[in-house]
Amino acid sequence: MRRYDEPVEVRRGPVPGWPGEGPAQLLWRGRLWKVRAVVAHWVETGPWWQHAHVHAVIGSEETGTHATTTATGGTALLEELLGEREVWRVEAGRGPGRPDPQGLPTTGVLELTHDTAEGRWQLVGCTD
Repeated sequence: MRRYDEPVEVRRGPVPGWPGEGPAQLLWRGRLWKVRAVVAHWVETGPWWQHAHVHAVIGSEETGTHATTTATGGTALLEELLGEREVWRVEAGRGPGRPDPQGLPTTGVLELTHDTAEGRWQLVGCTD
């Protein structure tokens, strides 16, 4: 699998063989992709165990990531510790046509992530 870390625009909708909605179409590097099937879907949590506040609570000497204190106090910290992202592995294609001038595949298995707190989609991998 080729690794990427690129923002993509995703339109949610029905996906063949998938109950409910999923990423039905995406725009990657100016090219429209249609999702043909969902291969897998799961949710990942952020690395909460590396956070400075967690190390303070358990009395660890290790340094973790630093959290900023805000006026909302515990709410912001809780959101930071419990942040999640959805991961979608999908079969997608761009349809028949000439080879891509950018060297991108025209069909493949794409791995997309969706940051649920920020509503941001990323393409993180592709197998063609």
